[in-house]
Amino acid sequence: MERPLDNHRGSEMENGQRTLGRRRPFGRRSLVIAAVAVPVLAFLAILAWASVTSGPARGGLAVNDSIVELDADGEAAPDFSLALIGGGEIDSEQLRGKVVMLDFWASWCPPCREEAPVLAQVYGEYRERGVEFVGVNLWDNTGDADVFLQQQGHEYPNGVDEGGRIAISYGVRGIPEKFFIDRDGRIVRKFSGPMTADRLRLILESMLGG
Repeated sequence: MERPLDNHRGSEMENGQRTLGRRRPFGRRSLVIAAVAVPVLAFLAILAWASVTSGPARGGLAVNDSIVELDADGEAAPDFSLALIGGGEIDSEQLRGKVVMLDFWASWCPPCREEAPVLAQVYGEYRERGVEFVGVNLWDNTGDADVFLQQQGHEYPNGVDEGGRIAISYGVRGIPEKFFIDRDGRIVRKFSGPMTADRLRLILESMLGG
């Protein structure tokens, strides 16, 4: 003899089915996850593109062995804030009115190591003429980067681009890569690969009006 279905139990099953069929709203936690994930995924996409076009390197980041000038249309340089190795911070507002060379590099990158003495030397020649160099360290160990800078005697600001946010905003494809920013905050020259002292001086003289 079959027992009648318990009314209370049937009500629970109906409520459960309604709950399962109901979609949860897109909460604050999901928005936070999306805000973090989007720039990281964008940076990984840049690294993957660079690896395909320029060959493999540590972390998938392309290494630029030879100097190539890239298109620069005078667009406004993206604003940034960079936590410096050894403490402190520098942001783009502090650089207004100066000629700026923004260099993306890593301590494990052979071309970066090759040109390091050149950058240190030329910076010493132009630092009192309204010129500032800023090094942006990418895809590296902070301790290794700090030791490298001390060995090379670099005196200009250098910091680590955590998460690659600055690299993403500038569209960096590999290292070393340099952006020359004029006194009005516009990107006027852009190069990939290691630079010689003579080429670097010519660019700075031109930007200084010499």
